[in-house]
Amino acid sequence: MNIGRAAKETGLPVKTIRYYEEIGLFEADRARNGYRDFGPDQIETLRFLAQARHLGFGLEECRRLLQMNDDPGRASRNVRDLAVQNLAAVRSRIDQLRQLEARLETLIGQCHGDDAPECAILDSLSTH
Repeated sequence: MNIGRAAKETGLPVKTIRYYEEIGLFEADRARNGYRDFGPDQIETLRFLAQARHLGFGLEECRRLLQMNDDPGRASRNVRDLAVQNLAAVRSRIDQLRQLEARLETLIGQCHGDDAPECAILDSLSTH
């Protein structure tokens, strides 16, 4: 199947699929005309990558997950360790977003939101 259909099948944008191939996360077959040709194995890999990215794994983590997935002698502890590290990173991002939320709520509360030109939000952006 062509890249457009592969994108529809996997939910990944065409540009992302090209990028994943460019950085060596997977390799598409090539038809005689040189166009990418995606078979069931490539679609499965792309779906795997889409799910891993959805769970917050970075590209290098995805590369490691793919390697572990292909290794029948893998130790599940290594997969688990990678997931635990990812969970810690997700929790850190959540904490950062909560701090951002609190700061925005404060700034919105300080802005009068009327016809006057004074604005605590703009003042904060100008001074920090």
